[in-house]
Amino acid sequence: MDLLKTIFQIIIGLGLLNVWLVRPNKKTSFRGGGAENMKEEFAIYGLPAWFFWLAGILKVTSGVAMLLGIVIPALVLPAAILISILMLGAVAMHFKVKDPVVKSLPALSMLAMAVFLTWTRLTT
Repeated sequence: MDLLKTIFQIIIGLGLLNVWLVRPNKKTSFRGGGAENMKEEFAIYGLPAWFFWLAGILKVTSGVAMLLGIVIPALVLPAAILISILMLGAVAMHFKVKDPVVKSLPALSMLAMAVFLTWTRLTT
């Protein structure tokens, strides 16, 4: 179980850092509403420009916390809770703009892993 938790932490951490630091200006098949980049995606969702920056800071910080959580386990629970909330919001935005479910799969996957990490931290 510990290996699975560590794998999930690495996937979540590197995934968030990749999306927000490496690929924010690149088009992907998962961008909501046909957006060409992340800022445009937030605009399509009807979110204010400042929310793009807030979400980015929260996601990058929680991604780093997930990775640091491998050696500082106390970071995992708050990061997992925050990521769960953020991914619920991401899924809701995809539904808001009537995206096909496939566009929500990365957020749903992150949500599932974050909920698992939250559950395992709260029950052990």
